Amino acid sequence: MTQETVTNGTEALFTREGMPPVKEMIPCALQHVLASFAGIITPAVIMAGVYGFNSQQSTDIIQVALILSAIDTALQAFAPFRRIGGGLPIVMGVSFAFLPALQAMGASGFSFGALLGGEIVGGAVAVLFGLAYSKIKWLFPPVVTGTVIFSIGVSLYPTAVKYMAGGMGTPLWGTPQAWCVALITFAVVFALANFGKGTLKLGSVFFGMIVGMIVSIPFGMIDFSSVATAQVFALPKLMPYALEFDPEVCITLAVVFPMVAIQVIGDVSAACLGSIDRMPTERELSGAIVSQGLTSMVGGLLGGLPTSALGQNVGIICSNKVVNKWVFVIIAAVFAIAGLFPQLSAVLSAIPQPVIGGATVGVFGTITMNGVRMFTREGLTQRTTTIVGTSVVFGLGIWMASGCLAGEGMPTWVPTVIGSNAVTPTAIMAIVLNLILPQTPVVAQHIDAAKDAAVDLVLPESKK
Repeated sequence: MTQETVTNGTEALFTREGMPPVKEMIPCALQHVLASFAGIITPAVIMAGVYGFNSQQSTDIIQVALILSAIDTALQAFAPFRRIGGGLPIVMGVSFAFLPALQAMGASGFSFGALLGGEIVGGAVAVLFGLAYSKIKWLFPPVVTGTVIFSIGVSLYPTAVKYMAGGMGTPLWGTPQAWCVALITFAVVFALANFGKGTLKLGSVFFGMIVGMIVSIPFGMIDFSSVATAQVFALPKLMPYALEFDPEVCITLAVVFPMVAIQVIGDVSAACLGSIDRMPTERELSGAIVSQGLTSMVGGLLGGLPTSALGQNVGIICSNKVVNKWVFVIIAAVFAIAGLFPQLSAVLSAIPQPVIGGATVGVFGTITMNGVRMFTREGLTQRTTTIVGTSVVFGLGIWMASGCLAGEGMPTWVPTVIGSNAVTPTAIMAIVLNLILPQTPVVAQHIDAAKDAAVDLVLPESKK
């Protein structure tokens, strides 16, 4: 096989450079779109509900979510500037990872403009984090990162259930119709994800939502009236909301962004190891984080939500090992086209809440288990269980015990920064405990296993 064949034929799908046949690139790209688009638009739909956006505002936030996903994915594929983008096979997009903190800010009465201001500050912190990654990576070993990801997943569970029940405060809340649609959607997604093959398996969330929307029609849950009034083509608006830089929101997101950056490192590392058989370099990881931070800052200016690596796509990359950069350019192009046509965004914003809940409840569970996989990577030692257990108790406990930090004499920023979401207190406690607890020697970690192995070898002989 000549070098030209390798770099310009089918084999180029499995290399970063070269130009594979378009007819083979398109299916590889579309399966990523099918697997990720629901996860990209759902955080935007949820935050539109939190703030009571009208149909136009809901359409706008979905439009920007798709465009930001296109920008970050393209930057990661090309790495056009020296320190921006990793030049690695990864799909980026608006992420559930930020949702608990953003929901908490909205529930606390902060304006959407304040969230956007905090997003710009948090994105700047992520950029600085990426540039200084080689010097501070020792603060975030797997036990810390995994604990934070675990808390993100668990804190999203109430969101999924509320959506399955129809949306708190709506006429559908808790009705049999809402639960019927939600459970049918969940059943379809579950069946396709676990028993389907090919495109059906890869696009299980997409096809589950299609079935859920069809089932919801007889119940009158779908309203497409906003589609007729939406523009056919429109560019995103610059600063559609007045930016506010509230110290409490800025501090909260400045803490959350580095935690999500660690999740980006984990996803990028998994994708590289599974597809090109090597770990990414510090330079590549730094560029990936910088790109994510800059895209999120742009999101603040356009009225959108922050981006992160999409974990559901990592599995596809590792399984088919298609890493050619032009495949990821096509993915970005599809996101951009969908975002530039508001009528398509309006159709997506009409998806009923029970459908969203039924389709995404499994995604939240996957996020949680990704955290478990990470903090058990080096074994479930006493040190690991102490860090994870204590951090999660503080994080989820403070978050669920609403108002426990808002007593008389407590500084006003404490309940907002620390008590409004589970992620921040979990992250702070995990970092502190990891620093003060002594490392368990490798020999001590495996001594029990060695004893068991010795017993297995000796006892059968003695019995003989």
